[in-house]
Amino acid sequence: MVPATSTTAPTAPPAPATPAASRPPRHSAVRHLGPNWYACVMGTAAVAVAGAALPAPVSALPGLHAACTAVWALAALTLVALLVARALHWTHHRDQARAHLLDPATAPFYGCLAMALLAVGGGALTVGRDWIGVRGAVVVDAVLFGAGTVVGLVAAVAVPYLMAVRHRVEPSMATPVWLLPLVAPMVSAALGPALVPYLPAGQARATLLLACFGMFGLSLLATLLMLPLVFGRLLTCGPLPLALTPTLFLVLGPLGQSTSAVGAFADGAPGVVPAPYSEGFGALAVLYGVPVTGFALLWLALATAHVVRARRAGMRFAMTWWAFTFPVGTCVTGAASLARHTGLSCYGWLAVGLYGVLVAAWTVGAVGTARGALRGELLAAPQQGRGAPHPTAAAAT
Repeated sequence: MVPATSTTAPTAPPAPATPAASRPPRHSAVRHLGPNWYACVMGTAAVAVAGAALPAPVSALPGLHAACTAVWALAALTLVALLVARALHWTHHRDQARAHLLDPATAPFYGCLAMALLAVGGGALTVGRDWIGVRGAVVVDAVLFGAGTVVGLVAAVAVPYLMAVRHRVEPSMATPVWLLPLVAPMVSAALGPALVPYLPAGQARATLLLACFGMFGLSLLATLLMLPLVFGRLLTCGPLPLALTPTLFLVLGPLGQSTSAVGAFADGAPGVVPAPYSEGFGALAVLYGVPVTGFALLWLALATAHVVRARRAGMRFAMTWWAFTFPVGTCVTGAASLARHTGLSCYGWLAVGLYGVLVAAWTVGAVGTARGALRGELLAAPQQGRGAPHPTAAAAT
């Protein structure tokens, strides 16, 4: 008897399981997304807020206010996208997130998170109210101001603490990036007075205004401690690495923002604090703002000379180029404030000229970032070679 032949095809052996180590990590695109990316939000919001602060008749040009509102909306959308991406980063790549905190070149950028929240919130009340209404703008600004202020105050304490206790830094490592967590409270000080009129009259308004004044002092004195380290490093160790050279513009941040802040105090003080002090704020806006703006122009010339030198030496686009935006924007609002309080047209024209620089810098930064992100270059793992800058340097702001 011949055995029956089976017509069933032989079953293929199961494919071997892919080792977990060889599988691509989940959400790998955000693994190297650092807090420095919030600088994109800061720079974009600065274009909107600074444009709305320009003195008349420039601020009344047809289409300018609408364009500023659209740019603010872009900043708000970018902020939401980055908050989601950074949440995924912390959820799925905690090892890298901890490494950022323990890296003295990256940890200071947590100040950018605070300033991004504050900038978008301030823009809501300045230009976003045209689209979302006054009530919606006040709510958005209040929420983002509160969150940004808390994050900024925590960063102003936590980052210097980590630098002293956990990081290993030397004088030759000092860069303007170290100023970032210290400037965040100054942004709160400059933008907080805009919320004062929406609080109940009396204690609430005076408390917020003087709290902003306190944060002004906190940030100013901390900056005065840190800035000599940065300037001393330039004189004793030579120019910064090419990729970090644009960060010299970060020094303009506390200068321009503090000038904007004293102007905001002068605008909001009448009727909130007693007459002698409200008049004092008006005097401070001029007596402080004029000399600080003079030093800001000196530093602008010095930083520009360094950038020109670095560009001739082969400096290419990196995320550090966003340092050309937000700090210059603070100088625009500072100059516009001086134009209001002194009545001098020269400060108005200074604000207009600096705004032109800001728009040009933002355009270059936006195009370069979009191109680098699409190519995957700005989100790739940093590569460190002999003589190369710190792996986070090319992604610094």
